[in-house]
Amino acid sequence: MLPDFLIQKAHTKNGKEVRHLRWWVSLILSMALALGTWNPTGHDFVHYMIRGNPLEGFKPFYILIMFAFWIMALRAIYQSLRWYGALITAAIIIAFVYGLHQYKLVDLSNWNTLGWIGTLGMGLIIWVGLNASIIWKTMTGVYTTDVADEE
Repeated sequence: MLPDFLIQKAHTKNGKEVRHLRWWVSLILSMALALGTWNPTGHDFVHYMIRGNPLEGFKPFYILIMFAFWIMALRAIYQSLRWYGALITAAIIIAFVYGLHQYKLVDLSNWNTLGWIGTLGMGLIIWVGLNASIIWKTMTGVYTTDVADEE
């Protein structure tokens, strides 16, 4: 049912079988969080909260859900990239957009375009933050290390 590139399998050094689908699912969820929080169309969490009383109906539920998702995303970003890694990722995205602008593929004088770039860029930062430890393990073989307090 799903295309082959989504469900390809790989084997870890431990012999465990993993599917590439996790990369695509995390990308979709990262973009959904970024686009669902704010986007230039006005169909998002921020615009929904601005309209009317934020404490009516299901709005408190939405606030808590979005807060929980952002806490998880920020924790993943901080744990895997730290703040300097997130800044480097943002700088790479900005450099890529600048290159697109140099070739006149993106108009940076348009505020709507800048809104989309910012929203999609944040989604990519979340995605890299969610997957950085997996990428690091693939490159180095080390999953994570604990910082030892030396006295």
